[in-house]
Amino acid sequence: MSSETLIRQTAEAVPADFAHVRDWVFDLDNTLYPRRTDLFAQIDVRMTEFVADLLKLSRDEARLVQKGFYRDYGTTLRGLMTVHDIDPDAFLQYVHDIDYSGLVADPALGEVIKALPGRKFIFTNGDRGHAERTARALGILDHFEDIFDIVAAGLNPKPAAATYDLFVGRHGIEPARAAMFEDLARNLIVPKRLGMRTILVVPPALEELLGDVWEHEGREGEHIDFITDDLATFLTRISNV
Repeated sequence: MSSETLIRQTAEAVPADFAHVRDWVFDLDNTLYPRRTDLFAQIDVRMTEFVADLLKLSRDEARLVQKGFYRDYGTTLRGLMTVHDIDPDAFLQYVHDIDYSGLVADPALGEVIKALPGRKFIFTNGDRGHAERTARALGILDHFEDIFDIVAAGLNPKPAAATYDLFVGRHGIEPARAAMFEDLARNLIVPKRLGMRTILVVPPALEELLGDVWEHEGREGEHIDFITDDLATFLTRISNV
């Protein structure tokens, strides 16, 4: 499936498109670092292992169940909680017990995030510990006002509208003066409805087949203002750093 059939062409962003923005909201996994980094892939494997052990399934069977939960409930965790009433703390601890040594500090990304006017947030369906370890390894943790994680969301993940409302309310964000960066198109539907600038972060064309097909759905939607396959370059372009 080619990127041309999946991605709507958007205008090239210019500084004027973001001159009003004072709150910058970033998803974490596959957004602040590229999908090709062997990080979320580790989490994915451990989620499959957790499901296999819990439900006494083969790895292949567990992966089908896991991906179904991810697609239908927003996260594997939410599906497991809804269907099997699991302990969320045990799940989060298990799946985020991974090796972060493959992450390389990204000074260019750090400098451009630091230079953005206003506040910066990480808004993730992962937990705070994972977000902190990841952002620290990238060398960007100190540039963020706060991390809004799955626990802060009451374990109700994106793309649930109530979760965005909770995030916006907790931090006093005016959506019309905010921008959100995400790797999943469906997670930008509510932010666009609220009035945010929306930016979809995609892999380079040669990596387009990574991930499940459903993860690419919605990239042609009008709820996406801009699309980029290079976050640091995009931020540099719109901020004149």
